[in-house]
Amino acid sequence: MAVLADAAGHIVARGHQRVQTGDPTAHAEVVCVRNAGRRYGWPQLILVSTLSPCIMCAGTSPLFRVPRVVIGENRNFLSAEALFRSARCQRECARYPECIALMRDFHRRAPRPLE
Repeated sequence: MAVLADAAGHIVARGHQRVQTGDPTAHAEVVCVRNAGRRYGWPQLILVSTLSPCIMCAGTSPLFRVPRVVIGENRNFLSAEALFRSARCQRECARYPECIALMRDFHRRAPRPLE
């Protein structure tokens, strides 16, 4: 799940991944940005994501000039967070126990196949 919020904490848009759509780009962060629509003021928003964003999702913040990203979990899956540093986007990992447990349990139930 991902949300875009303003500085006062008001939610501007939400997104979550829906595997049922069959759209491989429908990750929570991308869906959230789509739901925000055409707007001004991206640099005043904060992106909050339950999990460490993949490279596609991490790229949405610098692309739309969102200056701050809050991540709920990056212990079980650390993805493209280095992209935030290179784009001068502030990254904060809250390490919420609920998010950590969610991803840990997911990996137990559906381990990635070896390539």
